[in-house]
Amino acid sequence: MRLLGIHHVAVIASDYARSRDFYVRILGLAVIAENYRDARDSWKLDLRLPDDSQLELFSFPNPPARPSRPEACGLRHLAFRVTDLDAMVAHLQREGVACEPIRVDEFTGSRFTFFADPDDLPLELYEAPAR
Repeated sequence: MRLLGIHHVAVIASDYARSRDFYVRILGLAVIAENYRDARDSWKLDLRLPDDSQLELFSFPNPPARPSRPEACGLRHLAFRVTDLDAMVAHLQREGVACEPIRVDEFTGSRFTFFADPDDLPLELYEAPAR
């Protein structure tokens, strides 16, 4: 048995329309399917990245806040691979998304930065060569 990769990551949004706009329009993820689940009063949006990995965006009425800072045990952040970090940071800044200063990974030499989604979920851009 072996793992083949990450199929999807699930994110719960407090404001579905705002988060949908962020992930689709600003980050450019492609919509696979969008469904309203009446029994749960919840939206489920399936999004695809260029490498075919997926992000599921959910909405639920009154989801509890999840602390991001200080860092707590558990999933820390979601990182997206990019080939042109400067261009992506410039795009995010034009959209009003603040990015931390670009840093260099001391072990790989790759450049990266952090930013946040509309619910303050920490996201990372990690510059890596195209495959």
